[in-house]
Amino acid sequence: MEEFIKSFMKTITCCDLETGDFPGPIVTISRQSGCSAQRIAIKLSKILTGYSYMSDTKTDAEWKWVDKNIFKDVVDDIIEEVKKGNYDDADEAIKMLHQVAKAFSNETIYEISDESLIETFKGVVCRLACKGRTIIVGRSAGIILKDIPNKLNVRLEAPMEWRINRIMQLRDFSQAEAVRYVKEMDEKRDSFIERIIGRKANNEDFDVIFNYASLQDDEIIDAMVNILKNKNIIAQHEEY
Repeated sequence: MEEFIKSFMKTITCCDLETGDFPGPIVTISRQSGCSAQRIAIKLSKILTGYSYMSDTKTDAEWKWVDKNIFKDVVDDIIEEVKKGNYDDADEAIKMLHQVAKAFSNETIYEISDESLIETFKGVVCRLACKGRTIIVGRSAGIILKDIPNKLNVRLEAPMEWRINRIMQLRDFSQAEAVRYVKEMDEKRDSFIERIIGRKANNEDFDVIFNYASLQDDEIIDAMVNILKNKNIIAQHEEY
């Protein structure tokens, strides 16, 4: 297993400071429980794809938000590379990649504590970043990709009371059930970040933080698009 991990993380590198070869563009959206990041990601992907198709070069212009199917596709590609490689621990590595894909799809990724699985997951996230024009919701992707320049890390937050009320409405929970759900989900996500970087996340880990309780989805999306333009994250690859 150690052989595969070392080789895997060496070949799937987030950035090369010597050559200036960086992945992206990529957007990550972190959120507290009760903040709906998925629908923002879906709409943002369509809007950014529209901007891309306004350019002269329309090849590979589609932006995609990473659902379980896209994540699995990337894992499957890596598995094919493992099969073609000369790894003594190939079978164990493939099993581990399948575990990561399954954990991503059902959100049990936050419960992973095995160091090898965490390193493999980080490598898959880096591979997603290398593909570019990608939006990743949650899974601590913003923390993993924090140091690459060609990205926008967004955080959605809201007051606890507002989030509890929203979960009560969305899931038809009692107040006690909603309180327990919000606290448990926040704790799981925060604990996973600690396992990845050895500390709690703070405001400096994100480029922008939105108060989801006081803003509409479209307002957040408009702000994100403008930030991407102003930081030349979009225009770096196409002329709009």
